[in-house]
Amino acid sequence: MKRRMIVALSTVVPVAAAAVAFVVVGGPSSSASPAAQPPTPGQVNTLVLRDVPSGQSGGSGKQAVQGLPAATTKPFSLLGVSWDNAREAIDGAVEVRTRATASGTWSSWRPVEAESDDLPDAGSKTDRQTRGATAPLWVGPSNGVEVRVTGKGATLPRGLRVELVDPGNGTRKTGVRAAGGQLGDVTLAGAVSTTEPDAPSEPASEPSPSAGDVAPVEPATTPVATPTPTPPASPSPSATPKTTPSATPKATPTPTPTAKALAATSASTAPSPTIKTRASWGADEKLVTDPPEYAPTVKAVFVHHTDGVNTYSCADSPSIIRGIMLYHVRTNGWNDIGYNFLVDKCGTIFEGRAGGIDKPVIGAHTLGFNTSSTGIALLGSFNETSDPAPTKAALDSIAKLAAWKLGLAGGNPTGKTPMTITADNGKFKPGTYSFNTISGHRDGYATACPGTKLYAALPGIRTAAKAWTTPVTSLSLTGITGATKVGSTYYTKGAVSLGWAARNAAFWKYEVVVDGKVVASPYPWATSASVTLATGSHKVQLRAVNINGTTATSPTYTVVMDKTAPVFSTAAYLNIRPGTVSTTNVVPVGLHWKATDNALLRTMKIASPSKVTLATTATSWASSVKTQASTVWSVTAGDAVGYTKTSSVTRTAAVAYESYSSRTGTWTKSNSTSYLGGSILSSTAKNATASYTFTGRSVGLIVRRASNTGVFYVYVDGVKTSTVDSKGGTSYRNIIWTKSWTTSAKHTIKIVVAGTAGRATVATDGIAYIK
Repeated sequence: MKRRMIVALSTVVPVAAAAVAFVVVGGPSSSASPAAQPPTPGQVNTLVLRDVPSGQSGGSGKQAVQGLPAATTKPFSLLGVSWDNAREAIDGAVEVRTRATASGTWSSWRPVEAESDDLPDAGSKTDRQTRGATAPLWVGPSNGVEVRVTGKGATLPRGLRVELVDPGNGTRKTGVRAAGGQLGDVTLAGAVSTTEPDAPSEPASEPSPSAGDVAPVEPATTPVATPTPTPPASPSPSATPKTTPSATPKATPTPTPTAKALAATSASTAPSPTIKTRASWGADEKLVTDPPEYAPTVKAVFVHHTDGVNTYSCADSPSIIRGIMLYHVRTNGWNDIGYNFLVDKCGTIFEGRAGGIDKPVIGAHTLGFNTSSTGIALLGSFNETSDPAPTKAALDSIAKLAAWKLGLAGGNPTGKTPMTITADNGKFKPGTYSFNTISGHRDGYATACPGTKLYAALPGIRTAAKAWTTPVTSLSLTGITGATKVGSTYYTKGAVSLGWAARNAAFWKYEVVVDGKVVASPYPWATSASVTLATGSHKVQLRAVNINGTTATSPTYTVVMDKTAPVFSTAAYLNIRPGTVSTTNVVPVGLHWKATDNALLRTMKIASPSKVTLATTATSWASSVKTQASTVWSVTAGDAVGYTKTSSVTRTAAVAYESYSSRTGTWTKSNSTSYLGGSILSSTAKNATASYTFTGRSVGLIVRRASNTGVFYVYVDGVKTSTVDSKGGTSYRNIIWTKSWTTSAKHTIKIVVAGTAGRATVATDGIAYIK
């Protein structure tokens, strides 16, 4: 997906002036700016390109030009151009301009790399290049596009269309996916890579190196400005030749990995970096239809850039990666995203192709050399003079990731390794060649990738990676005792003890670090240390220092010292709730409260009149109670360390039948066992009233509902408060309206018949209230 050295014609005929028909695949487009949407899956929509009269260009004869005039489209953020035959290539220039969704303004014309340079090996079982395609280009949220494709000759590939990729919002999942997820399985030597699902955040101040500088990677020396030459055994590439084969290349057999290669690696010669999982960037796993392919080992790392804009926000990195995955699968026809890992300018590392971050997964990134290599792609473009240099954070992460990945197989980041290719890839004939273990994409394929500025940084990356591979004695945490673990956080109300299993302990000293400060230094042969924390949240870490000065650290654990029980910011109270009163005077009620904790609520339980466990976020509980029975209602909140707090209230529910009301106007009595007290009063007279006086803190009106019952007005203590429609399916003893107060007092509830046309009847059955 890189800058191929393609010579574009100096004369480009504007396409917008020509009438070009196009087809929207996947539904009609909309010109409206999209409003905020809930999480949505990504999708690829296509617009067909059509011939455009090109005229003449010097002595080169007619030019083939296809394009698309400025068109409103469905939302997209990444695009590319594809065509029918994967064996053909565009001999010419591809340009686009897009309309930003937020501002509605059109960009200037941008070049799109005429063919994708990240490719699977020939004969791959899972990655099948179903269409020819350019490299994808990230343009940011857009809803309009204009395209022109200008060939050097009179023909262009058939079936040209622009692929518009909407990465969607993605689905975010919580949890950690790493080999050995238990605390006692964490190995600090780097065999297990920490993975985090959270979305990346923008740094407070992003490095802004000048365009002519390449930020060094500490502790590496500053890289020289000229790139490392192609390994001696490799033929020097010509000026970026076309690589489209005239015949199907000989398939590269997929090696059968050994059980040892697929097993979780026991150790790496470098500590593991933090790697965001596929779930963190919202990978659509339904797109991956075939299992991953594995090589026997990983011998080399190929560094790439993804091309596209460099002005993206790091918060957009997941969207960019989702867009690349959709393009690789839906447009290129591959089984998954081609890269094994991706890194953004903030230094965040993302898991790419599925199959296991510590496994030798075969990707689709360096044609002919995907087997036994890992592809790491830096988001952005680093080839043009106007492009910025890669940030130090990004270079550091590439170095750490390369060191760890090579270290799983004992590779030397500053060494060389033989790589075998079995089919001509346009730069190399079949054979075995020597490569730097950390190489650029251009070392293995005829491309400008990873860009001049990133390629120039490779010597520094190799040096920095070497520093990470200094062998150190491993350390495994066995647990944190004296605390309760909830999610990834530990809670305690006393001292905590960190435990570990030591190897070659004489070579280590240990340090317990709390909030960045060393608080305990156990003896070299110790296997545990206790610390007492101040009240509050703390970052706790175990650090081991080798005699040669190298260090290894455990993950940072959040430990909260809590000495405060939960509190009820709203004490428990009971009210009448809508529902049906039984013929035996069982009334629907609701218990309400609000509980908080300074650290974490762990439990929420109803203690009386029933034993019920609720979610910690619960603030109410629906129940029912027999009238005239004094009942204790209690709710208990507990925190993570075991402190509890209970809020209780004692209340009595009562029912006043309709016969206890005072009324005006004409009311008719009806008798039935379906009514409270065996009878009900109904009226069709407009302005007929029924009043109930009671002393309490919550009340509900009980009525009969039917298709012919109508509207009535509710007055509370002489003030009109509600208009209620009793129309509904036939039902009896329904509490249809409620009102509550914070204290108990004498109140009068009056209803007034509205006289609804065609259904004037209002049938009252009394009130229920809380004393």
